[in-house]
Amino acid sequence: MTDPAPHALLHGCGLPQAWGQQAAWRILETRFHQGLRFLATWRAWLDDAQRPRMLHYVALSTDPVSAQALLHSAAPFPDLLPLAQELSQQWFGLLPGFHRLALQQGQVLLTLCVGDARTLLREQQFAADSVYLDLPDAFANVPAWDRWTVKALARCCRRGTGVAAVHLSPDVRESLSQCGFEMQQTQGSFNPRWELKHTRSQSPKAAVPGRCAVIGAGLAGASVAAALARRGWQVQVLDAADAPAAGASGLPAGLVLPHVSVDDSPRSRLSRCGVRLMLQQARSLLQPGQDWQASGVLEHRLDATAGLPANWPAAGMDWSRPAPGLAAGTAWGQGMAADAPSLWHAQGAWLKPARLVQAWLAQPGVRFQGQARVAAIRRAGDEWLLLDAAGKVLATASLLVLAGACGTDALLDALKSSQPALQDGIQRLPARHGMRGQLSWGLQQAADAAALPPFPVNGLGSLIASVPVSGGLAWYAGATYEADTQPPAAPAEHHHLNQQHLQTLLPAAAQALGSRFEAGSVQAWSSTRCVSADRLPLVGPLEPGDTPSLWISTGMGSRGLSFSVLCAELLAARLGAEPLPVEASLARSLNATRLAKQADTASRQVFIPSRNNDITKM
Repeated sequence: MTDPAPHALLHGCGLPQAWGQQAAWRILETRFHQGLRFLATWRAWLDDAQRPRMLHYVALSTDPVSAQALLHSAAPFPDLLPLAQELSQQWFGLLPGFHRLALQQGQVLLTLCVGDARTLLREQQFAADSVYLDLPDAFANVPAWDRWTVKALARCCRRGTGVAAVHLSPDVRESLSQCGFEMQQTQGSFNPRWELKHTRSQSPKAAVPGRCAVIGAGLAGASVAAALARRGWQVQVLDAADAPAAGASGLPAGLVLPHVSVDDSPRSRLSRCGVRLMLQQARSLLQPGQDWQASGVLEHRLDATAGLPANWPAAGMDWSRPAPGLAAGTAWGQGMAADAPSLWHAQGAWLKPARLVQAWLAQPGVRFQGQARVAAIRRAGDEWLLLDAAGKVLATASLLVLAGACGTDALLDALKSSQPALQDGIQRLPARHGMRGQLSWGLQQAADAAALPPFPVNGLGSLIASVPVSGGLAWYAGATYEADTQPPAAPAEHHHLNQQHLQTLLPAAAQALGSRFEAGSVQAWSSTRCVSADRLPLVGPLEPGDTPSLWISTGMGSRGLSFSVLCAELLAARLGAEPLPVEASLARSLNATRLAKQADTASRQVFIPSRNNDITKM
C-alpha cells in the first residue's frame, strides 16, 4: 500500500530544520515500503540551502519491491518521480544483505538492508540522528517487533536521536520505554535514564574533514582520495611515478564481475557489493564504449562446477545466471568444451582502470603530486610529515592513508625505528606478497571478427576482444600469475602460457590469433599485484583508539576493479562514523590487521605430542 503522506515522518523528526548546517545526517528507516519516505527526504535535502554535505539513509526491508513498483508509487508525486526514475536504474540484485546505492554524485547514500529486522539492526555500526519507525501490522507476513528487536534499535541510536512513528501498539510502546525511548504519541527521542555503555554512540568519533595525504596513485589510493573528497576532505595524493596508475592499476583493460561460490561465501558477497559500487562510479565518471562498457561477461567454468548456490533466487539472477548453450552455433564458440557449465554475469563489464584513476584524481578537493617518492613518514604532534630520501618534507596532513601496495612495510618499519614511542601504537600488518602478471594483446584485424566473442569471456584466463584504442580495436588475453619470489620468466614464456589458456578457453579465437603469437608480434603489458594470504584486501586503521590518523588500503590482488571502491567507502565510513556499506560481520573480514592477529594467536598456541605421536594443538 502506498504511503499517503511520505513527508509525515520527515517532519515528525523535525527535518529538514534539524539537519541545518550539519556536515552529515544519518537516518534509519525501519520499513522501506515503496520508498516514498526516502524519496521525500532526498527531495527535502535537495531543496534545502542549509542541507548537510552528506545524507546517509539506511532502510530495512524484508522483501524489496520491484523497480516498477517504485515508479508506480512515485507517479502521483511530480516532484518525486524524477528521483524514483534515477533510483530505479540501480534497483537490481537485491539479495539478502546490505546494498549501497550512491546518488547525487555520492552525497546521498542509500543503504538498503534486506532481511530480518533484528539481524539487520545488529549488523549496523553507526548511531542514527533520526529514526523513521514503521513497524509491521498484524497482517504483515513478517515477525512482529519484540523487546530484543527494540533493544537492537536502541543500539543504533545516540542520546537525542529523534524518532517519529507511524503507529505504536501498547506492547511496542512499553518496549521502547524500557529501552530508553521517550515517546509522546508518535514522536519522541532516545533519552535513556542511565549512562550509555553499549550503544553505537560509543563507537569511534567522526573525524572532522581536514587535510589528508594518500601514498599511492593506483586504484586503491585514488578511490580513497575521491571518497574522502566527496566528504569535504582536501586530499593530496603522492606517487613516485610521473603519472598516476603507473603500477598494476595501469592495466590496459580489466574485467568487473562478481565472484561466485556454491556457499555464497563472504568473498562472493563482498565482490557483489564492490561491483555495484564500481559500476556506479563508471557510469558517473567514464565514457561508455570508450573507457568502459557494461557488456556483461560470460564465465566458462572449466572446473565443471556450477558455481552458483542451489536454489539461487530470482534476485541473484540479476547478477549471475546459468548460460547453457550461449556460445552454441556461433563461430567464436566452435571447439569450446560443451560439458563445462557457463554463467552469464549480467552486471559484468570491461573497464580501463587508468581512465578511472585519472577521473578520481580530477575530482574537486583532490591534488595529485607525481615524482614524489615518500622515503619516510614521521609523526609531529597531530600532523604527519611525508619526507623524501633527502629528508625534505613533501607534504603534511592530519590524516595519512597508505595505499602503496607491498612497499608499505618499509615505511612502517622505518617509522617505528625512528620514533620508538610509536612502536606499540602502530599495529603490525600481515604478510603480503607480489604476484607478477603479463597480459598479451594486439590490434584486431578484419578477419578476426567472426572468431572473437562479442563480450568478454572469463575462465582459464580471459579474453576481452574489442576495446577501442588509438589504433583501432584491441584484444587482450591473459593474464599470467607468477610469484615475485621466483626468478622471472621471459616475456615469450608468458605469451606462450596465455596462448595455451586461450586455446583451452576459446579455441576459435586462439586459432585466429595463433599466427601472431607464433610470429612473436603479440605485445605485452606486465606488472606486479599485491596479494594477501587470504586473497582479500586489507583496509582500516593502523592505530588503536577513537581517533586514528594512520590508515591503510591495500592488497587488492587481481581484483582491484571489484574491491577498490568498496574499500574506499568502508574506510571513509569508519573514519566518519557513517553507516557501513556492508554488514559489520562482512566488514570484519577486510580488517587490515586480521591476518596478523591470527598469526599472533597461532604463534602463542602450545603444542604437545599426543599418544599416537601426532601433534595436537591445545
